[in-house]
Amino acid sequence: MHRIANILSTLRIILSPVFLYLFFQEDFLWKAIGLGVFIVAAVTDYFDGYFARKYKTTSDFGAFLDPLADKFLTFSGFFVMPFIAPSQFPWWAIGLIIFRDIFITLFRVYTKRKEQPMVTRMTAKIKTTVQMVFLYIGLAVGLFKGVPFFLGDWIDLLLDTEILFYMMLFVTFVTVYTGIEYLVINRAVFKKIES
Repeated sequence: MHRIANILSTLRIILSPVFLYLFFQEDFLWKAIGLGVFIVAAVTDYFDGYFARKYKTTSDFGAFLDPLADKFLTFSGFFVMPFIAPSQFPWWAIGLIIFRDIFITLFRVYTKRKEQPMVTRMTAKIKTTVQMVFLYIGLAVGLFKGVPFFLGDWIDLLLDTEILFYMMLFVTFVTVYTGIEYLVINRAVFKKIES
């Protein structure tokens, strides 16, 4: 049982490309299964942390693997967005989100290797929650877009507005802001590098 947290994180990495493959299928059923895979993968994020705390099996490898698995999943979700509606989910916004998350992840790895504790705030968790809620909404739009029943009509009406675009802007702003906040509150690390 002491390895279950890392197994779940690894499973999340494996399920990310499975989700991508299924969600890019034309058939509604395969897309729906793909969304189900995404949700299952997201749920493993809760349980790997739960088991790590319950069995006190936290490790440096687990601390590295868990956020890496999170990035695999969220990046795969954001990657499909422009294919759903490029005007609502522009590539430049997706690029900013991915760049921020990669940069902060590398920064976290660097500070850990230098044995410099990295300060975090609640806004980081808020960012993750905002991203995941947005991804669920965006993927649901992608699933029901063009379906030959009433939900398809609702999605078409939604896509005729700019609601999703402004939601995308909000998510991008929160993501970039928290990235800048990370650098500001950990600026002492840069001073130690210079010295």
